[in-house]
Amino acid sequence: MSTKRDYYDVLGVDKNADAQALKKAYRKLAMQYHPDRNPDNKEAEEKFKELSEAYEVLSDDTKRQTYDQFGHAGMNGQGGFGGQGGFGGQGGFGGFEDIFGDMFGDIFGGGFGGQRNRRRAPERGADIRQDIDITFEEAAFGKKASIKLTRSEECSECNGSGAKPGTSKKTCPTCNGAGEVRTVQRTPFGNIASSRPCSACNGEGEVVESPCSKCHGQGSTRKVKTIEVDIPAGIDDGQMIKLSNQGEVGSKGGPRGDLYIVVNVKSHPLFTREGNDIYFDMPITFVQATLGDEIEVPTLDGKVKYSVPEGTQTGTVFRLREKGIPRLRGNTRGDQYIKVVVDTPKKLNEKQKDLLKQFAQECGEEVHEKKRTFGQKIENMLKKK
Repeated sequence: MSTKRDYYDVLGVDKNADAQALKKAYRKLAMQYHPDRNPDNKEAEEKFKELSEAYEVLSDDTKRQTYDQFGHAGMNGQGGFGGQGGFGGQGGFGGFEDIFGDMFGDIFGGGFGGQRNRRRAPERGADIRQDIDITFEEAAFGKKASIKLTRSEECSECNGSGAKPGTSKKTCPTCNGAGEVRTVQRTPFGNIASSRPCSACNGEGEVVESPCSKCHGQGSTRKVKTIEVDIPAGIDDGQMIKLSNQGEVGSKGGPRGDLYIVVNVKSHPLFTREGNDIYFDMPITFVQATLGDEIEVPTLDGKVKYSVPEGTQTGTVFRLREKGIPRLRGNTRGDQYIKVVVDTPKKLNEKQKDLLKQFAQECGEEVHEKKRTFGQKIENMLKKK
């Protein structure tokens, strides 16, 4: 009796699985148990052999039909590692080239195809974030600002090569300029090539034998740079300005990164902002609110006159059109909203008190000469019960 496991169980699929499902199941398990990922692990090696044998049979329509009808007995001389169509027979890898080339291409550095050069390509520099503080008015109307930042610059001594002036980089003797080191491992399926980045040149393909004394072979140095930036009118707190190609220098001729300037807007002693509108609490006297008056209102553009109508109640809101914040994209501005706050006088002389009493009497109001204390109020309330 055969001790081999059922091929469908080995791959974890049912007997109605199509070719795509078989391939997907095999790829997943083969990646898990491949010898390159499990060095010196005999158990993983045996599982990998078992998986490959199962897939080699079930991926072939003729062999699968025979296996479905006769089981492992029908595979004698027709499949497996020792059969004519197996890995040791004339059929070689058969249909496994595509699946291995697809599945292990990144691991083996090109799978079963030709050599692949992993020499590092030009790389873009890193982005930089820089904060800037501006006033409320500067955010409203914009300004030109200068900011200082420390960033990498191409070394002026070696022009970014990293090599001492008068010398140049040499082809890496370890990888012969390929940027990777390839090895070949014998497996039950034949020789499989694998590759890794060259440690001698860090994948560059070149080495610096005589480093530049200024940048120590890095090709760049850190410098303080002054950048001019236009703060647009209408920018709000927390918004960013992007300056392309003003970030860190790239490597191997790659472009610079970008500079992102984060705007922090200081608060204003009078105004608050909501979108493009601004708000302001305007104190007026009891007389102004009662009789009406022409008052001066502060705005971002300076003081303007505004007529308060008689009988204005505290909390009334008036609007000044186009006195708010300019919109970032457009020629219009928001509005300024004025909330009237009636300022009640706290210290009155006797004459002023008499005049107010007379005013109250004319209005039919009852005026109490003395204030009741909190205790008196409680006592009177209890008497009423």
